[in-house]
Amino acid sequence: MRALVTGAAGFIGSNLVDGLLASGYQVVGVDNLSSGSLANLEHAFKYNALSSGRFIFLRRDIQAPDLKGIVAGCNPDVIFHLAAQVNVQTAFDDPQFDARSNVLGTINLCEASRHAGVRRIVYAASQVSGSPGLSPCAVGKLAGEMYLRAYAETYGLAPICLALSNVYGPRQNPHGPADAIWLLGEAMITGQPPITSVGGAALDFIYVSDVVQAFMRAGCAPIGLTGTYQIGTGQHTTSAELRHCLSAYFDEPSTDVPVEDGRPDLHAVALTDGKAERELGWAPTVDLLSGIGRTMHWLCGTLRPDPSLSVGA
Repeated sequence: MRALVTGAAGFIGSNLVDGLLASGYQVVGVDNLSSGSLANLEHAFKYNALSSGRFIFLRRDIQAPDLKGIVAGCNPDVIFHLAAQVNVQTAFDDPQFDARSNVLGTINLCEASRHAGVRRIVYAASQVSGSPGLSPCAVGKLAGEMYLRAYAETYGLAPICLALSNVYGPRQNPHGPADAIWLLGEAMITGQPPITSVGGAALDFIYVSDVVQAFMRAGCAPIGLTGTYQIGTGQHTTSAELRHCLSAYFDEPSTDVPVEDGRPDLHAVALTDGKAERELGWAPTVDLLSGIGRTMHWLCGTLRPDPSLSVGA
């Protein structure tokens, strides 16, 4: 099968590219590198050198007029749409920029898809899907989902929207929704002094490999299957519980670091309604303690590249 991945150099996108290549897909990755990094695609480029060119990367913005030609040229069986402006503060500071990226960019992709005859789009939606958005970023993502639904009704596209909870794991953004895991882990790895509290709401954290599997299940689902699916563990995790997992990994007392409160898009939420398991055959498999361990192993290598300085199991 052939797949096009927008946002391919980002956290989730690059992990998805790796998963698709490992499953035998031919993959075209598109990213403008405004927040993604080619370093995230190092494994894909290495894999490509050994697999007869099954991965192509194009540095493009999804708002570009030539997107129609790109989609038509690679003729994908499925488009995984993860390109987005996801920084909440940026959305508050410049909502027009956010809307151009998340709304107009998605419309441009819908146009390219319908002209190329590509029906299946799997969209990385916001966890506020189905409820009023509480930030410009959430509103923009929700608008993108609504446009996909409109194109489904009008032009016969077959979108599947995955409402993602707080995704964490290797290559994650230290300023993303799961930033508490990064900040707490960084404090322990670098020996920052403890303070009184990390704050923050109780959230649903899901490991990135589980999210990749959800995208891949959606990508090969019967074309008649459309709609929005909640992708989460269904479990609330407090900052105290995160500290407990990190303490278990590092085998040392908890260390608290500040995590800013006041982000209106982050409220206590646990995403799952069983629909993804019933219709996509997907369910999370990585528990929090295992996921934290894998993430800290990667983070140790990122913050302390000297193997002699690595810690933890």
